[in-house]
Amino acid sequence: MQDNLSRKDVTVIGGGLAGMAASIHLARAGLQVLCVDASSEDNALVGESLDWSAPDLLRILGLPMERLIAEEIATYKRHLILSLGDGSTQEYVPSEWLGNSPWNVELRTLHVDRARLRVALREIVLSHGVVILSDKALDVERDGKTIIALTTLSGQRIDSRWFVDASGFAASLLSRVFKLPVCEYGPGKVAIWNYFDVPDSIEGTTLHTDRNKPSYMEWVWEIPIHPNTISVGYVSPGAAVKEKRQQGKTVDDIYREQLSRIPRFEPLLQAAKESLPLVTSFRCRVHGKVSGPNWLIVGEAASMVDPMTSNGVTAALRHAAEASHLIARHFRRGRLPVLARASYNWRVQELAKFFNSGIEKIIYDWPIRNRIGIVTAGDVYTIPAWSINALYSRIRPSGLLSTGLFSLFLASLRASAWVLDWLCRNFPGSETSLEGSTS
Repeated sequence: MQDNLSRKDVTVIGGGLAGMAASIHLARAGLQVLCVDASSEDNALVGESLDWSAPDLLRILGLPMERLIAEEIATYKRHLILSLGDGSTQEYVPSEWLGNSPWNVELRTLHVDRARLRVALREIVLSHGVVILSDKALDVERDGKTIIALTTLSGQRIDSRWFVDASGFAASLLSRVFKLPVCEYGPGKVAIWNYFDVPDSIEGTTLHTDRNKPSYMEWVWEIPIHPNTISVGYVSPGAAVKEKRQQGKTVDDIYREQLSRIPRFEPLLQAAKESLPLVTSFRCRVHGKVSGPNWLIVGEAASMVDPMTSNGVTAALRHAAEASHLIARHFRRGRLPVLARASYNWRVQELAKFFNSGIEKIIYDWPIRNRIGIVTAGDVYTIPAWSINALYSRIRPSGLLSTGLFSLFLASLRASAWVLDWLCRNFPGSETSLEGSTS
């Protein structure tokens, strides 16, 4: 084992989705990679509903859509359905123009079983000769902004030329070490979820919420991760869950109470085997300055994107690919050029800001949603979000100029949302409760 832990070209901190993706890309570039993975084998993984850019990123890693479906790692997702408390629904489907030239976007995407996806990716990582060390990264030795070595819980000192921090939302190792600036969005939230057996499922994600006008929206997801298994989760501001806990309710009580309000889930709750739901807390955020002379931060350690956006997996895979490309390109130089660092920082920040600020202003918070109606608000958010993902996948900004132009475009969209929010707050008027067709 000691030989395997001798000085590597790159040390990847974290064996989650972003960490494994980075390990694969780096190994394919001919670099010797060590992945330090502290995660345990559990199923407490979120991010099961993917956006329309994720399948191509998984295909590049060696997991094409056809294989994921055949091995029951994933199911098809053809649309998104908004189900309201009064029984009405609204379907959101990618526009046909996205499937035409020059975009040529696959109009299907996937729901994934994150536990099975992790196993499949780990097999690919090992097949590329990556060494996986089961240990926890605790701290780094550094010379100014340059990292010299990594220290672990077991007392290992790992010397490496380059480092990738994919330690995840909770650890965020390098952001803590370097005290990086952070921008947060919305209140802290809690997600509570479990899995149910069903006779059959539909090829789409369903979001359940109430048409009534809460000041901040809560919602329930329904995601078919297998033909006969659905993931059902409840997302709420942490303060609301804390208040219920102070009333003596358990997490299971809160979960069942929310699902029992939706007729679809009543028989599932009655037939379900006794099992405690999974729970996690998070607050959407993005760090600044997520790269240094010989290190980059990827995945949720760099930015936490709200799960309603379905963009978390895409963001993690994009970070991993772009960070790995930068390391391979500048490996012999031994450090990242200042402009390359600035471009990477800009892309990570601006995309996270776009998705998080958009979902907060247009969907979660009350002014725009209550003024134009939740159905129209869904259109106002999803159309730009899908278009931006398709645009980014095609132009692939990398240099400072292309990154800057793309970021300015994103900033203009964010500014539009801020203006609309301000107008709806300060000039209230009659609202339209349901625009567009419903079924």
